[in-house]
Amino acid sequence: MTTPPTPQQPQAQPQQPQAPHTQAPQPQQAYAGAVAAPQGPPATAPAAQPAPAAPAPPSAWQQAMSNAYTSPIPVKRTNLGHALTSEWTKIKSVRSTVWTLSIFLILVIGIGLLAVANTQSDDYQDVPFTVPAFFGLMLGQICLITLGVLVTSSEYGTGMIRTTFTASPQRHRVLAAKILIFFTVAFVASAGSILLVGLMASGAHSGPEAGDIPWGGTVFKGALYVSLLGVLALAVGSMLRHSAGAITTMLGVVLVPAILPGFLGIWDSTQKLGEKMADYNAINSLAKIFQIDDFDSATGTSQLVLLIVLTAAAVVGAFALLEKRDV
Repeated sequence: MTTPPTPQQPQAQPQQPQAPHTQAPQPQQAYAGAVAAPQGPPATAPAAQPAPAAPAPPSAWQQAMSNAYTSPIPVKRTNLGHALTSEWTKIKSVRSTVWTLSIFLILVIGIGLLAVANTQSDDYQDVPFTVPAFFGLMLGQICLITLGVLVTSSEYGTGMIRTTFTASPQRHRVLAAKILIFFTVAFVASAGSILLVGLMASGAHSGPEAGDIPWGGTVFKGALYVSLLGVLALAVGSMLRHSAGAITTMLGVVLVPAILPGFLGIWDSTQKLGEKMADYNAINSLAKIFQIDDFDSATGTSQLVLLIVLTAAAVVGAFALLEKRDV
């Protein structure tokens, strides 16, 4: 007979050795008996700053502009010297300047030398040697008047004044440069022609019969008078902006006061006005400057002062209208 198997006893598992439990060291207080500070609300973390956006890549036109040509000419601020250079280039390169100045020199020098050839030494006893130039200036002043008008009105007629004001937006600077350049050219041309005629007359008729009247002042005053007439014409041309209208106006200013006194002398009420107009018209003013006939005691200073005042008033008006009106 078989015996039932005896239950096997469970084998005891070997116990693993446990590490001794050690207590974490507590932080020591800063000093004995310190009172614990009350704890506030928990500090919030600073908000995260957004990351900077990456720069956009350059576009096609930006890349093209970065590779564009750079002029080696330095960029300078414009000034009056640039305007003077520009106006000098204009006035010496246009045909109107060459023609009008050539005709002016032919009239003053040609008629003056013709008068020198037909005079004697005793004709200069009471007049300066520059008197022959007076006869040429009576006609030559029309040439300077015409040139003064064309210096400014021709640009309005062709439309080139827009280009001028685009290159130099300071309009007053442009007009000032025109006046300075024209006055210099007109004064040099007129003074040189009067001086040449005076030298030819003194060289041909400097005998004992001729007088010893100084004539240097007539060169300066005569050239100044006709040059100021040209500047007056320039200002009128700037205000009217029309060549034919401005030239006609200036011809009236020169010729009407020389013709009208003959009609004003008919009536007693207008006789004094006619006398004043006869004294201050352009032809008699030049006659007084050159000390001709009954004007030997006069020097033409008052006539010159009147022309300076009229020219200054016209220039001021031209500057005022230049800034107000469009081109």
